[in-house]
Order: sequence, then structure tokens, then C-alpha cells
Amino acid sequence: MKWTGRFEGYSMQSFQKDCVSGFIVAVIALPLGMAFAIASGVKPEYGIYTTIVAGILISLFGGSRFQIGGPTGAFIPILFAIVMQYGYENLLIAGLMAGILLVIMGVLRLGALIKYIPRPVTVGFTAGIAVIIFSGQIVHFLGLRDIQKHEDFLSNMKEIVLHLSTLNLYSITTACICFALILLTPRIFPKVPGSLIGLVISTLVAVLLFEENVATIGSTFGAFPGTLPSFHFPEITLERIQTLLNPALVIALLGAVESLLSAVVADGMSNQRHNSNRELIGQGIANIITPLFGGIPATGAIARTATNIRSGAASPLSGVIHGFIVLLILVLFAPYASHIPLASMAPILMLVAWNMSERREFLRILKTKTSDSVVLLITFLLTVFTDLTLAVEVGLVLAILLFVKRMSGSLMIAKALPDPDSKHQKVMPHMVSAVHDCPQISIFTIEGPLFFGDASLLEKSILSKATSSSGILLLRMGGVPFLDTTGEASLASIVRHFHSQGGTVLFSGLRDQPKALLKRTGLYERIGAKNDFAHTGEAIDGALTRLNHAKCLGCQHFVFRECSALSDQGNIRQTAAAQNRELPADS
Repeated sequence: MKWTGRFEGYSMQSFQKDCVSGFIVAVIALPLGMAFAIASGVKPEYGIYTTIVAGILISLFGGSRFQIGGPTGAFIPILFAIVMQYGYENLLIAGLMAGILLVIMGVLRLGALIKYIPRPVTVGFTAGIAVIIFSGQIVHFLGLRDIQKHEDFLSNMKEIVLHLSTLNLYSITTACICFALILLTPRIFPKVPGSLIGLVISTLVAVLLFEENVATIGSTFGAFPGTLPSFHFPEITLERIQTLLNPALVIALLGAVESLLSAVVADGMSNQRHNSNRELIGQGIANIITPLFGGIPATGAIARTATNIRSGAASPLSGVIHGFIVLLILVLFAPYASHIPLASMAPILMLVAWNMSERREFLRILKTKTSDSVVLLITFLLTVFTDLTLAVEVGLVLAILLFVKRMSGSLMIAKALPDPDSKHQKVMPHMVSAVHDCPQISIFTIEGPLFFGDASLLEKSILSKATSSSGILLLRMGGVPFLDTTGEASLASIVRHFHSQGGTVLFSGLRDQPKALLKRTGLYERIGAKNDFAHTGEAIDGALTRLNHAKCLGCQHFVFRECSALSDQGNIRQTAAAQNRELPADS
């Protein structure tokens, strides 16, 4: 999809639609940007800067027509841990590094590979992130004082329990007002963002009735600046790069997954198709530039993207407009933001956590009681009780190991012969028996991926079941979609064995990927192109022309249609020879 194609047929009416949708999304993005920044352990204005810079760049350079980018809840645990361990300056460097990694992923066309991350892993860490976000807002909801922040979940929960005596009824009241308005507004005014109404009204109540009794953005973080984000290039050293490489990888991986997932949702809602590699490049550009203006890592935001489409967006310009409107609000209304109570932000993030928890999918996978349930549960628990980096790594490795274990039992190897009673005389395993088998031709049907998990089974099965006198081995490979080098090594061993006995190996139905690998390793050349047949019938015909007819004399197996004639001819020749031997010398 070319850049200009995204604006094909654009008109003034389209621009009006983009303005409306951009304004609506900006109103929703504003409180979320501040809330996500605060939850990530940085100042609220950094979330606003991210919304502006990343929001504009992702819309301009991304691969989805309606994608809205910005700070998201999924990043909160990662960013909070980085800030706690390395500090804000290093968070900017990690975000910039993640942006570079995203661009590299897009250039290498790895966008399509992201979809292969197992669903239990994504659901597990998403649910874990939701728990961390929700639990992290309990402090602000209850208005607890003297809380010391920790990186791990249990220590933070312990802090809450130890300081329950400091709960603030004014904060609870403020939070409850905001929470109630968020829930009620969509029912009364469906097109009005409930989070904004809840934030504004609960703030007004707190300011008018108990201004000095609740913690606010101003009292916690200082005055909210109404200035534009300033350019600052962080000091990057080799030591910092080495230290932050792992967090940057996790940011890049999570950003890629969430942005592409959001793009897929947008495709379903708008009947459009996104360019996954271009989307990664666009996300990368945004995450390289945003930290230079003090912003935190950003990605595609599913809820805001869906709102953008439902509001009638016509092009990526709606995302650009949303960024500029947030910038305008920052300049005009920044002084008022200092009065927003932290208790008003808590319900917004709690509902974000509830909506992103994927609780139904979590329970569905758990109820299957399969290996996927184990992967899901371990990823979830590691996300909550350790960190997302370890959770994703362990979840992926465990999923791969369990997948290999499952696939290792999927390879089917069966000796088979034509069934004369079936249509087209299909080659079937049940035709082989001790009294019905060809002494010269061994036919094996192989079905399933032939990789390192099952490669040893191939060699063992064929060499143990092939008739000892077989001179011809026919391998039916049409059911083998994938072959790796370990599987190829097993095939090579079988070929060497038969060739050393003076035998021949034939293939039928060899698919593209296995054939390409055999050609690269040279095994295909050793087998010979003349021994590779498209269909089993052709391979059997080729095998019959290579029979040792002397061994067919008197054979009573009659495996193939031709066997009867070959055996009878042998019997006639034997009879004639016997009669010649019995004739008198003078006859």
C-alpha cells in the first residue's frame, strides 16, 4: 500500500470526518496519557508528550489506515520497572533502542512472524499486566499515605496492607464519583467519553468541597507545564546499551504485538488491510523520535483505534489531528491539570485493566486443561510475581517445548500396498501382511512434519519393516509438509543403506519445502531426479520396470496387477525347462 494510496479520493467531506473523529479520540486520549504516565512512574506531562509526538508519527508512517498510537496500559509494568531500576533518563534510551529494533524488524519483514506468538502467552501476560495495573491503583483509590513503591507485586501488596490505617475518605469519595460517572455516562450519553466526564466532574467536586484533603497531580508532581515538549538527546553509552538491551527487546516485542493486534482489529472494523512490516517501521520511527521530546514508549492503542473508526475517520489524518488537538489542550488548559486528584485517575486505569484482562479468553483456555492451560497459567503468574521479561521468555520457551512434544507424536509411518478393491487401487496399510507383501518393493506412506522431534523414528521404522530382500524403496512423501536438516539426515542414512545394498530409493508426491531442502543438501541429486515422481501410481510403474524378474518366478503374493503375468510367465518357463530336461535323448 503506497503512502499516497491512503488518501486516494480524499475530499473536504473526508477532512471534516477526520476532524470530528480526531477531536473525539483526543478527548479520550488526554486523561489516558496522563494516567498511563503516572502509573509508569513518570510525570503526567510525559504521557501527554507521547500522545502528541507518537500519535502524529504513527498515523503518518504506520501501515494501518486508522491506527491511533500513544502510551498504553500494556507498557505500564515494564516502564515502571525500568524507571525504578534505571531511572527516567535510561527509560528514554530503552524506548529509543526499542524503536530501532522495531524498524529493523519491519525492514527484515518480520511483521508476519509476530502472529506466531502462542495465544496462551499473549493472554497470560496481558491478564498479568491487567492485575498489576489494577492493584497499582488501589493506593490512589484509597488515598493511602507514606507508601513506598517496589518493583515486585507482593511487596506492593504488603505496603497497602500495612498502610490501610491511612485511608482517606475524601479520596475514596472522589474515586467513587469518577467511577460511577464512567459507568453511567455511556448509558445516558453514548457518544460522550465517560472517562473525561468522570475526570472533570470528580475534579470539580474535589476542588470545591475538599481541595486540601486529596492528593493531586500538582501536589505530587509539581505544577503541570503548559509548554511544548523540548528536544533533548539522551547521553547514550555502550554500557547503557548493554544494560538496557533486554528491556528494549521486551518493549519492542510487546509494542509489535500490540500494534499489529490493534491493526488487525482495525482491519476487521473497516474492511481494510494493513501492512504489517510498514506498521512496525512506523512504530519504530515514532519510538525513536518520541524519547527525544521526553515521551515514553508508545504503540497502537486498540480502544482509541476502535473509537477512531466508529467516529467516522476517513484517513490517517484523523490520528494526526488527534495529536495536534492534544497539543492545543496542553497549551490552553495545562494550569488546570494540576488540580486533578490522583483518586480521579485511579478508576480510569482500573477500568482499562478490567477491559484488557481478557478474562473470558483466560477462563476458556484454562478450562481446556491442556498444555496451553499450563503455558497460560505460568506466563500469568510469572508476569504478576516476577516481571514481564521473564514471563514472556519462559512462556515462549515452554510453549515451543510443549509444541515440539505434541508434534513429535504426529509423524505416521506405515508400510502399504495397493488395494485392488478400492477405487483407483489406493495404497493402503491394511493390505500388508506376512502372507501378502512384495519381496522386492517396499512402499511406505509418511505423514506429518519430519523434524528433529521424530527424525529417529523414520529411520528405525523403515529399516526394521522393509523386506530384507527389497531392492526398491518407495517413500510416499505427499503428507510431509515440512522437513528440517535432522529429518534430512535420517533420509540420507536410509538412502545410503539402500544404495550400499545395490537398491534404489524412489520418492512420490515430494512437496516444495522438502524438495528445496534436499536440493540444497545434495541428497536430491544423489537420489536422482528420475527417481522423483509426482504420483504414487507413476512411481509404482517405474519400480515395476526395475524388478528382478528372476525373483518373480513362482511368486504367489500377487501384490500388483502385473504380478500374475510375471509369475505365470515364470511358471511357463520353468515348466518348459523341466519338460526339456525330461525328453529322451533320441527324440
